[in-house]
Amino acid sequence: MSSREALERFVTLLLRWNRTINLVSRTDEAAIWERHIADSLQLAPLLPPGVARAIDLGSGGGFPGLVVAHATGVPFELIEADQRKAAFLREAARLLKAPVRIHAARIEDTLIPAAPVVTARALARLPRLLDLAAPKLEVGGVALFLKGATGSDELTDARREWHMRVEQTPSRTAPGAVIYRISELRRVSRFA
Repeated sequence: MSSREALERFVTLLLRWNRTINLVSRTDEAAIWERHIADSLQLAPLLPPGVARAIDLGSGGGFPGLVVAHATGVPFELIEADQRKAAFLREAARLLKAPVRIHAARIEDTLIPAAPVVTARALARLPRLLDLAAPKLEVGGVALFLKGATGSDELTDARREWHMRVEQTPSRTAPGAVIYRISELRRVSRFA
C-alpha cells in the first residue's frame, strides 16, 4: 500500500471516529487534507537530519505526530490524555504501521526520556506549551510548533519567561500562521 493510500484509509478511519469523539472540527472535515495532513507534513523537512526519536504533545487526532512519523519513519512518542483519542491513535497507528508509541496520560504525568525533538499543534498558547515541552526536550533539542495568527503575540509573552532561539517559517496551508522552530531553550532567571 502506498503512503497516499495509507493516508486515505487513515482519513476514512478518522472521519468514522469523528462522529462520536471530537478529533477535528466538523467544519474542517471537508478540508482535512489541507487543514490537517498537509499542515502537519510541513514539519517533516524541519526535523534535524538523522533524528532518532521525537515526542508529540497532545496528539489528539494524530496531528502532527502520527502523520509525520508515518511520512518520515522517525519514531514518535504520542502523548494524549483523552482515553478515547488515545484509543483512536492506537487503531490509526496499526492501520498506518507508523513507528509510534501512544501514552494515554497527561503530559505532566508521562515519564519518558526527553527527546531531541518535541512537536505540538493546537495544544496551548506558547508560554504554556513551553512549560509542557521543556521537560520532554533534550538539551540541545528542537521544538517544532505550528501556531496560528496569534503566534507573534504568544511569542512576545513567552519571551518574558524563556530565553530561546526562534526560527519562523510561514505556514503554506494557513494564511497568517507560522511554524516556530525553537532551540537553545532555557527559563529566564529570576535572580539575575
